[in-house]
Amino acid sequence: MPAIYPFTAIVGQERMKRALILNAVDARIGGVLIRGERGTAKSTAARALAALLPKVAVVKDCRFGCDPDRPTTWCTECRERVERGESLPVELRATAFVNLPVSATEDRVVGTLDIERAIQKGERHFEPGVLAAANRGLLYIDEVNLLDDHVVDVLLDSAAMGMNIVEREGISFAHPARFILVGTMNPEEGDLRPQLLDRFALSVEIHGIRNPRERVLIMERNLEFETDPEAFRQKWMPKERELSEQIERARLLVDQVTYTQRDLLAIAALSASLNVDGHRSDLVILKTARAHAAFEGRKHITDRDIALAAELALPHRIRHGPFHQTDISMEELQERIEQLQGEGELSGEPQGEAEVQEFAEDQKKKP
Repeated sequence: MPAIYPFTAIVGQERMKRALILNAVDARIGGVLIRGERGTAKSTAARALAALLPKVAVVKDCRFGCDPDRPTTWCTECRERVERGESLPVELRATAFVNLPVSATEDRVVGTLDIERAIQKGERHFEPGVLAAANRGLLYIDEVNLLDDHVVDVLLDSAAMGMNIVEREGISFAHPARFILVGTMNPEEGDLRPQLLDRFALSVEIHGIRNPRERVLIMERNLEFETDPEAFRQKWMPKERELSEQIERARLLVDQVTYTQRDLLAIAALSASLNVDGHRSDLVILKTARAHAAFEGRKHITDRDIALAAELALPHRIRHGPFHQTDISMEELQERIEQLQGEGELSGEPQGEAEVQEFAEDQKKKP
């Protein structure tokens, strides 16, 4: 297997790296879309992230890599084995990196049920697809804008549900499909439909680095990697291991991260003040803020966590002209949160769900 360029050796592109890391901390966030010109390390970063992620515990002989500690997510086969009284052996497995080809069909993605075999022999046989291979790994889609819209829909549905359910002629099969979804695209080659764009939890627009010194550093590191890939990886291994361990700790901590009603109001007020459609952005910001707090080793979220999350969750959802996106920095978002606080929008503790909902509705009515 050829050596993979280290994630921590990538120069610049901090926003892209942050989005990838936070999805690695909590795959429930829902994936990241990386939009940018050619040669900006999009695919390099995706492969590098998968290579540094910690190993995961899986059911040893399961075709879908089920998590032995989460019975509610087990595939149909693992459930039936336990019902028969079998014990499930466990092993550690490296995080999978699955590259989805642009020509992939729906059957290739979700898998297929052998109906003929079921009718003739009364046996259920499921042939796994890409989603099975990607479970608990990283699913990478290059040129996602060129993929069939229906296939993208299926992928995004599975990423949101964490399960892949295939039903044909009254026969069904389910298996976990919890993966880090990374899509990359060059906007010059066409864009995604707004409906699909919104389904990606986070979006990052990246550009080539203009700083001459950083561009020189990119050349030097790439030449060093090409000369001796293994020596270059060993040189960066301490930083790779440190980041991997930090992600592993954050994964254990993320479900313990707390938030207040005031935090929910801050998120709702921010989205409403920017005229963001729907409620998906609010949920994404909350999940991403919790992941960022966990990554920094904290058990509660702050306004800075919310602003950093909003920086990744809102740009592709903000309406700015008929077909254009806008860019908004973390500093601007934090200033907006402080401004809302200063105007008294977030003063006082709400008394429950009804008050939070009423506040959000009032915000939407404002010009």
